[in-house]
Amino acid sequence: MNVKICTIGELLVEFIAKEPNQRFYETGEFTGPYPSGAPAIFADQVAKLGVPVVFFSCVGRDVFGKMCIDRLKQDGVIIDGITIHNKANTGSTFVVNKNISEKDFIFNIPNSACGLISFHHINENLINDCNHLHVMGSSLYSFRAIDAMRKALDLIKSNGGTISFDPNLHKEMLDIPEMAQSFDYILEYADIFLLSKCEVRYFANNNDESEKETILSLFKKGIKHIVIKNGVQGANYYGYDEQNNFKMIHVDGFFRDIVDSSGATCCFDATFVSLMLAGFSIEKALEYANASGALAAAKKGPMEGISSLIEIETFISKNTPRSV
Repeated sequence: MNVKICTIGELLVEFIAKEPNQRFYETGEFTGPYPSGAPAIFADQVAKLGVPVVFFSCVGRDVFGKMCIDRLKQDGVIIDGITIHNKANTGSTFVVNKNISEKDFIFNIPNSACGLISFHHINENLINDCNHLHVMGSSLYSFRAIDAMRKALDLIKSNGGTISFDPNLHKEMLDIPEMAQSFDYILEYADIFLLSKCEVRYFANNNDESEKETILSLFKKGIKHIVIKNGVQGANYYGYDEQNNFKMIHVDGFFRDIVDSSGATCCFDATFVSLMLAGFSIEKALEYANASGALAAAKKGPMEGISSLIEIETFISKNTPRSV
């Protein structure tokens, strides 16, 4: 199958605290700007793998917007779906690292250019040329953005395409009511659901439910493939075989010194989805996705560790997966 992917959402610049345990309320130095935004990182990694990908977003008519567009274009992303606004600035986020896996963010999205993306920014001609849509939960930050996502989702599904969804939960966004309300809607349409180990509890029906019970409950919504990401511990795939037997596949992760984990999960998603749709086995798609995430986390900056297929294969050939 010829794969062409699209995704929608925030395109912004990111500033990263220079020192560990730096606090927003204290004077400190930040590095950046780095091009960022979860769906933008996803799109950039897909393009780096050589898979066609269309990205829909909005930026301001400013140097930050130009920098973001130039980076995506340079890496091969189809940028025809990005709108330049005259009256809103490009979005931004400031990040401090509390520890290796925990970060605090200050987002400027709802009042920025990407916060203005709406139904009207989704070009039907661009969407109709795609057969897969990837949805990031962090992109569901307003009714306008959700309407845009629904339009894209309906068009992809009506054309026989598939949907993948990563909730990409941030504690800073959990108080946005539109976001939580949209999750159930998207899960009704999702074919592939990718979530981190720490996010499983969010989708449980009650506090006593086991991970397997949560997974089985999610399958009842119509989801066909579920992947649980767990960093260096690897990833678990859940699905059904041709005889309708439930199966779980675990693939070990790779250990590398973690410099910046902010783009790792997006790179994992992009690699797994792209390669699975291209016909790779589940095991191989997971192995490559684990390697892609490890490479992303080894460099500072959300897009700076994005890797090509050859780079991923070279990394795998030189590194032994870490056993659980």
